[in-house]
Amino acid sequence: MSTSDSSQPSTRTPTPMDALAEEWLGELMDLNPELHVTRGIPGREGDYTDFSPEGAQAHGDAVRRMLARVRKAEVADATDEITRDELVRTLELDVERHDAGEWQRDLNVIASPAQEIREIFDLMPTETEADWEHVAARLANVPDAVTGYVEALRAGIASGRTPAVRQAREVAGQARAHAARDGFFANLVAGPVVPDALRADLERNALAAAAAYDALALFLTDELAPVAPTADGVGRERYALASRGFVGVEIDLDETYAWGVEELARMVAEQEVVADQVFPGASVDEAVAYLEADEARRLHGTDALREWMQAASDRVVRELGETHFHIPEPLRTLECMIAPTHDGGIYYTGPTDDFSRPGRMWWAVPEGVTEFDTWRELTTVYHEGVPGHHLQVGLTTYNSAHLNGWRRLSWNSGHGEGWALYAERLMADLGYLDDPADRLGMLDGQRMRAARVVVDLGVHLGLPKPDGSGPWTGDDALPFMLENVNMPEEFVRFEVDRYLGWPGQAPSYKVGQRLWEQLRDAWVVQHGGPGVADLKEFHRDALAVGSVGFGTLRRALLTDSEALVDGRRS
Repeated sequence: MSTSDSSQPSTRTPTPMDALAEEWLGELMDLNPELHVTRGIPGREGDYTDFSPEGAQAHGDAVRRMLARVRKAEVADATDEITRDELVRTLELDVERHDAGEWQRDLNVIASPAQEIREIFDLMPTETEADWEHVAARLANVPDAVTGYVEALRAGIASGRTPAVRQAREVAGQARAHAARDGFFANLVAGPVVPDALRADLERNALAAAAAYDALALFLTDELAPVAPTADGVGRERYALASRGFVGVEIDLDETYAWGVEELARMVAEQEVVADQVFPGASVDEAVAYLEADEARRLHGTDALREWMQAASDRVVRELGETHFHIPEPLRTLECMIAPTHDGGIYYTGPTDDFSRPGRMWWAVPEGVTEFDTWRELTTVYHEGVPGHHLQVGLTTYNSAHLNGWRRLSWNSGHGEGWALYAERLMADLGYLDDPADRLGMLDGQRMRAARVVVDLGVHLGLPKPDGSGPWTGDDALPFMLENVNMPEEFVRFEVDRYLGWPGQAPSYKVGQRLWEQLRDAWVVQHGGPGVADLKEFHRDALAVGSVGFGTLRRALLTDSEALVDGRRS
């Protein structure tokens, strides 16, 4: 396979393989009704995924049936080959995860049903009375969704598959916060925009949802925590499976850890050079302190933060659309938003298929945080917006003539988050971070991503710490990250809890960036010089494939199907 999807004509007749992928997407939407909201497609309003053991079994059975069909299916062209490769890869991973019982211990502080049940409300429209009827219906279904989820975690207790106690305790705290009188569910239905005709139903259902989250917190503290392991590391076997899922190709875990240590040292050295440019003779910490005292680089309040993010995003969309990237008109709108929650996360949500809801960058500002540094956050706008996630996800949505619905919905973390880090560094190369202060902010983020490669692999595999003081444990992670991240401790603490509960995901950013850079260099060797026009063509071709695992991506873009990926055949 040597051609990318961009070689296809502007319109393409759907093939039987496309029909099979669309059928699988339909099954996924039946199994996970929240996808209707994510994609902006009417139907199943208020329904939830069945998180119970029976729901997990139904999902596993559906995956096995589809995998058998895909393996036998014929392909018509290069696009079909990519679709088949990626379907087989993801379906096989789902089978492995199911057989390993991962659904029985699916609990962490950022991306488990405990968060997903609540977070879907962030994407639900609330403009009309009908919209609020859907909100009321979903609120009414929260208790059953939580009950099914607790049953799955109880199955894990019975089989000896449980998450670490740290995750149980932290998620219990999240659940209690959502259930509080001034928590998420109460606030959701308290605003003046709530229709009077529905207010009583909404308030009653919000109370029931809050009670369900209160019961979840009680279960986590009283039943799960007492039997949960105290060690945070998941071990090599579970980690290797998780890493393959997040990166989309097998990597050498020990080599990647050694590279992470070296990359962290390189980021520190580069920061030291730039710190001297910010303030002659300053260390990194001194340069950061100097910038934090600069009122010209400080924003006060979330309104000012949102307005600044929007202006920075609008500028770069306008300029890059004229020079370095193909940016179709529907993608030239990106909304910068302050999230309704306060867990510190910064994230992107893609547009609906028809772009009636545009792509959005969200910032869940922690309680009490009211000041923000522009030098630190400019690179975040590029990461979440253009040329980062918004360009990447938006183009996949836009490219419906080439990509079937399943391909447009698919997401691989190494591909996606790796691209966003690649985009940050690319913006420095393009001159958008020439101000030493802004460049220091970019390097601060890159240093954090390198540090978490070390922490994540180190803790979960029990590898030796770089200073030779023994093997990593979960308690070593916070001090190490505080040493390498110039951010408030509450943010870093949440980040560390995330790494410890979501093995393999955090390293996929920096590992993905590494693989993107290797792929670009290999593409340049095959296709010509690294000029602006050539890189524009590479970016167009690469993003046209959509979000796939790196093994699939390399086979799609390179004529050498035996190309090396991190020392391994793809």
